[in-house]
Amino acid sequence: MIVQVAAAARFAGLGDVTDDAPPPNVLFIAIDDLRPDLGCYGVPHARSPRLDAFADTAMVFEQHYVQAPSCGPSRAALLTGRDPARSGRLGNASLYGGKRALSREALDGAQTMPELFRRNGYRTVCIGKISHTPDGRVFAYDGSGDGRDELPNAWDVLATPFGPWERGWGAFFAYAGGRHREDGTGARSVFEFIAETDDALPDGLMARAATEQLKDLAERDGPFFLGVGFFKPHLPFVATRADRAALEGVEVPPPPWPEPLEGPYDSRSGEFMGYRGAGEDAVEARRAYLACVRYVDRQVGVVLGALEETGLAKNTIVVVWGDHGWHLGDSGIWGKHTLLDRSLRSVLMVRAPGVTRAGSRTASLVATLDLYPTLVDLCGLEDRRTSHELDGVSLRPLLDGTAPSVRDAVTARWGKAATVRTGTHRLLARRRDGEWRDVRLYLTADGPDPITDRSNAEPKTVEALLERLER
Repeated sequence: MIVQVAAAARFAGLGDVTDDAPPPNVLFIAIDDLRPDLGCYGVPHARSPRLDAFADTAMVFEQHYVQAPSCGPSRAALLTGRDPARSGRLGNASLYGGKRALSREALDGAQTMPELFRRNGYRTVCIGKISHTPDGRVFAYDGSGDGRDELPNAWDVLATPFGPWERGWGAFFAYAGGRHREDGTGARSVFEFIAETDDALPDGLMARAATEQLKDLAERDGPFFLGVGFFKPHLPFVATRADRAALEGVEVPPPPWPEPLEGPYDSRSGEFMGYRGAGEDAVEARRAYLACVRYVDRQVGVVLGALEETGLAKNTIVVVWGDHGWHLGDSGIWGKHTLLDRSLRSVLMVRAPGVTRAGSRTASLVATLDLYPTLVDLCGLEDRRTSHELDGVSLRPLLDGTAPSVRDAVTARWGKAATVRTGTHRLLARRRDGEWRDVRLYLTADGPDPITDRSNAEPKTVEALLERLER
């Protein structure tokens, strides 16, 4: 089917470019488990100078929400442009496993965003975790498997460096010195800060690999789509010794509302509690997370610096995206698998030369689903054939200031539960026996943590939002 986006039949591309101007490049930076704990998002105890500086050149989306609170399905929504409610992709293997696996064959329309760019003559390069697997290939944690591409027909180059960890999942769960969570040595501490240099850890190696790719791309003719997916601050919380030391004198607040959430939407995440030392000191764990944010901020700076040095920045769209948020003890939850704001709200910043108003911000609701049609719109792709309709809308009217909003609600799914968020409310419900049950309604004005259930006090609001979920 043909992608539906709000633009003319033949997109003009960035700004006022003519048909003779080269099409824009795309640098897509994904950061795993990054909630909006950055200075540019108003968190004073965060240490994120490079991302803060980038925010001054881009648009910051203050109310960006993902469509599932887990790596695999969130990235599936990003890459396919399909809402999980329609696609059913709610597992980590949703792109490559089971009946919903992407076809190995080349279909009439592209199945994923990088495949569509590749069909339009872009050189597509993947470094790190853009889809669910940490290197774009399908292997088990122990390295077994056939190593097929997770996104068929999408990437010209898969360039993730493994270093001493030797394989993708080893690098993803890395500790210093080539150790990792799955190597049988018992390496499973919730945090470690012994590395002396950035390159002693995988994200540092990936930043350098991205730099080399940018140098190569600068010498080539034609546009590129470069995806760089950093691992931190995903567990385990591992960064350099200096990153932890830099947070030593910083006053990190304890979790707000630390009492466990009551009701059917709490989270007993085994991901965090499965590490040694987890749960012993909430403030120390939050400080360790921020140390990892500081580390990955520096790696993003390396990549953005290389973009400038190669002269590519003036014609390259840059997207910085977090695949979901994370609970750091908020509401007594440690992990991401909830349908609350802490899990679903994440970082999104976009810089489109000639379009974005530098240093601009918007509190308008936007969804991860909107990024696919936005990039198609901004890049003026001629071949827009996809194997399915896209469920998002272009964010260009927000980027160029021609509209104050593009949507009035955002939805998300997790298991049999679903949520819809508007500018004033978040409703949660669970599908059982063909009906919506366990309904909860919260005011967004109360903050990101659920405090008072208003479902009995506002029955008409509940009815309207359940109807939206049904649609």
